[in-house]
Amino acid sequence: MVCPGGMCRPLLLLLLLLLQGSLLLLATAPHGRAAACPLRRKQNELNSFLWTIKRDPPSYFFGTIHVPYTRVWDFIPENSKKAFHQSHIVYFELDLTDPYTISALTSCQLLPQGKNLQDVLPRDIYRRLKRHLEYVKLMMPSWMTPDQRGKGLYADYLFNAIAGNWEQKRPVWVMLMVNALTEVDIKSRGVPVLDLFLAQEAERLRKQTGAVEKVEEQCHPLNGLNFSQVVFALNQTLLQQESLRAGSFQIPYTTEDLIKHYNCGDLSSIIFNHDTSQVPNFINATLPAHERITAQEIDSYFRQELIYKRNERMGRRVKDLLEEHPDKSFFFAFGAGM
Repeated sequence: MVCPGGMCRPLLLLLLLLLQGSLLLLATAPHGRAAACPLRRKQNELNSFLWTIKRDPPSYFFGTIHVPYTRVWDFIPENSKKAFHQSHIVYFELDLTDPYTISALTSCQLLPQGKNLQDVLPRDIYRRLKRHLEYVKLMMPSWMTPDQRGKGLYADYLFNAIAGNWEQKRPVWVMLMVNALTEVDIKSRGVPVLDLFLAQEAERLRKQTGAVEKVEEQCHPLNGLNFSQVVFALNQTLLQQESLRAGSFQIPYTTEDLIKHYNCGDLSSIIFNHDTSQVPNFINATLPAHERITAQEIDSYFRQELIYKRNERMGRRVKDLLEEHPDKSFFFAFGAGM
């Protein structure tokens, strides 16, 4: 079966990078205001990120988004919520409620025992990284919302939950971590992302749940970048964050934009007009020719490993599940990004 518009492809791995921190913070969930659809359409008139697999009983693909569920839940059409409640079995990319998911992810991120980042990174990049993380730690108290503080979520605890062991992590995971440690992202901490919320709801409703991927299948491809590619990616990420700090750079397409498109059911804007993956896009016309080649190689590698191969693998497993359980209705909740 073909998934329209790359439907089977999850958004990239930033959710997983920080799960070990965010799972600790669920009890403090503040409720953010959902980004409104600019067309002001009625909720039941919005396009749905729901595909029906026509069989008896029917099964469903639902496109999720890795943002706090409170920002999008009120805008998800009732047909999607009804399909979720009526399905017998709910499957996700990963089992987000299994402690093994977190421990396996943590292990996958770590450098070999006895190594730390200072041993492997060029000295200049290590110093800039350390300086940037010191800046983030200094700024985080001012980034926290009153709602977060009122529910016992404090900056020091949050910083340590996300970045406390950064010197033991592989550079590629530090790059993703740095890309996430922004004011907008920090303000959303404490709220389960939509995928995790659906997993908790499925558990609360005592539905059978499962996952079509293993942590290693999502994690190991990132570790497959060669060292020069990883150093280039980390350097570009630091350059972007340093420019943001200096006020000389503004991100052209923000999480707020993504949420608005999702709430409007605007699939074409998400998939075709913007890069909605949370891995930075390093291709830049201002780069020297040799660096532009490196950026293109990284982009090609990610697309091959994290889109095409994963789509094929996940599609085979979905097909097998449907054939093994012809009398059950499945709800597959996978990332909607392209």
